[in-house]
Amino acid sequence: MTHPPYDGPEYSESESPGPDWPPAPPREPREPREPDPLAVAVGNASLLGAGYLIMGRLGLFWGAAVVTVPLVWLVAAKAETWCELVLLLWWTVVVAHGWRLARRHPAAGPRRGQRVLALALALPVLVTAGWLRFDAHGIEDAVEEAREDGDCVAVVAAQERVGFGHRLAAAPVAARGDTVVEACERLDAAAGYLSGGLTGDLDMLKTGFGRLGTVLGEPGNERTVEATLKHFLGQLPTEDGCRTVRIADWLRDRESGPEDLSDPSSATAARIAPEALMECGDTLMTDEEWANARDRYRRLLDEHPADERAEAAREGVRKAGLAIELDNVQDLVTAADDMNTGYCRKPAKYSQAPAYRKGTNRALFVGDSEYTDKLPDGWHATDAAKAALVVCVDSAGMGNTVETCQYRDHDERIRSITFHQVEVRVKAYALRTGKLVTDRKLQISGSSCPYFISYYGSPPSRRSVTPTDADVRDAFGPVVKR
Repeated sequence: MTHPPYDGPEYSESESPGPDWPPAPPREPREPREPDPLAVAVGNASLLGAGYLIMGRLGLFWGAAVVTVPLVWLVAAKAETWCELVLLLWWTVVVAHGWRLARRHPAAGPRRGQRVLALALALPVLVTAGWLRFDAHGIEDAVEEAREDGDCVAVVAAQERVGFGHRLAAAPVAARGDTVVEACERLDAAAGYLSGGLTGDLDMLKTGFGRLGTVLGEPGNERTVEATLKHFLGQLPTEDGCRTVRIADWLRDRESGPEDLSDPSSATAARIAPEALMECGDTLMTDEEWANARDRYRRLLDEHPADERAEAAREGVRKAGLAIELDNVQDLVTAADDMNTGYCRKPAKYSQAPAYRKGTNRALFVGDSEYTDKLPDGWHATDAAKAALVVCVDSAGMGNTVETCQYRDHDERIRSITFHQVEVRVKAYALRTGKLVTDRKLQISGSSCPYFISYYGSPPSRRSVTPTDADVRDAFGPVVKR
């Protein structure tokens, strides 16, 4: 059987045609999508590059994303209006570019499906961005209202409503709220320093006012600064009068600053000072710091003469002055060891001392106490506050001659010994005035020429009489009695 000749390609015995034979014709290149210019523009208005996807332009889609993402990040990071303007300009460019590019397509025309898809992508983005911006401005209004009320707590509460979306859609608006919150945080720190100043730490007080002044220098913070200062000043006076005086002095004498700080501070200092000075003076009197107490009372009289506490302050000055005098007298009496020391060298007055009058005057006896210890207890004052006199007593010496007696010494020789009265020089000062009222040498009598005398070494040629308590009392009587 014969076959017709084969005109096709020849194969070797090892080759045979595959299953895809004959080969498929080459594919025609895909025609670009037929775009709707409005859909493309609306899709690009979402800033998601949806218009370029509708057109099938993946290169433009990714290229737009490379620009859009950094711009959105820049807006959120910088939170400045110029960044938003740049993003708006870019939005306008991509919308216009998509519209123009789609219109140039030969088959461009309305496509309902494309428009629905573009709206589905763009509308949520645009509506969400618009609502976020609207809400951000509402939050900003709440923040500003709270700041105008001086309520930093409400400021923080309002700004806490700001979320990530607000910082993308309305970054400058959110940033302005952050600035207000940051100012409130600085005011909170300043309030902490001011509270520390209430303990009497003037350095903390200075720091607190410095921070208030810094925040006050920024526009819009007047009310919040005022509220912070008012809260601090409202805590005055403190429970410690002397501490309050220090704070009031600082507020009054502080370096000049903004009137919004200086005027309320000065007014508060003037308000709290009189009571604080009185309380401080009373406290110092209790602590026996007489000089400081008198200074506080005098300040009250000098700086606030018409204050209702003026009469009490005058009485305080009087009592403090008496206490100072008494302290001084007691110190001088304690230091008097002889006629040339302590009170005897520098007499002083105690204005509240009993008057030096007729009769027996109680006295403080200082100096040599050999004979004053034998005086009646009723003549001795128990302390300086009850003494009418301060009597300085010198060491005893030989006074007037009484008689001469003869004695036989150990060698059986006759010796003559002259006996003398005891001579004691005294100076008496009226304590109420500190003036000298007596300066004399007392002659104290006593027994003489005893049957036996004792001595060491050579027998003495002179000896003092031996006075009794009565003899001592008789000698000192004219000093304490007037």
